[in-house]
Amino acid sequence: MELKKLKARIEAILFAMGKSVRLTAIAEAVELDEDTVRKVIHTMMDEYEDEAHGISIIELEDSFQMCTKADMYETLIKVTNVPKKHNLTDALLETLSIVAYKQPVTRADIEAIRGVKSDHAVNKLIEYGLIEEAGRLQAPGKPLVFGTTEDFLRSFGIKSLEDLPVISQETEDSFKIEAEKEAQLSFEDLEATD
Repeated sequence: MELKKLKARIEAILFAMGKSVRLTAIAEAVELDEDTVRKVIHTMMDEYEDEAHGISIIELEDSFQMCTKADMYETLIKVTNVPKKHNLTDALLETLSIVAYKQPVTRADIEAIRGVKSDHAVNKLIEYGLIEEAGRLQAPGKPLVFGTTEDFLRSFGIKSLEDLPVISQETEDSFKIEAEKEAQLSFEDLEATD
């Protein structure tokens, strides 16, 4: 198959789907092996990086998606409603970090690390599509476990969880101490109002 035609077929698939498409599905659709298709898509990604294009192709785990370049946002909001931006508070970011690094993780695990109840944070992150239920733990009560979503990868501009920065045990311990201090201050505020 001619390279130009192959690129056009892949482009049509990614554009029409409007979401990430697994490499295996693309390879099957164009009737070529995955390695060849991956190389062609990476070539296309390089071509789309040119400032003459307002779109790009991003890689998410073993999937690819066509999307608008971030620097086109100001132009797009002039012709459409302003997309709702999610406000990620410190509590939400802490919870999201725990899920990203410890997944699959239970709500109790999150609360043990943060030192405070995390129902609201977990529910908000699910609402924002950044985390999701990833099954149940095979333990008494079969608690839900949570993991990050493709939207998480997309929102933070990373291909896979392996691209997350490495957190040292010392840094993790200092986060826990800060969370415990915050929880203690909140408890003392509650006692002062009683």
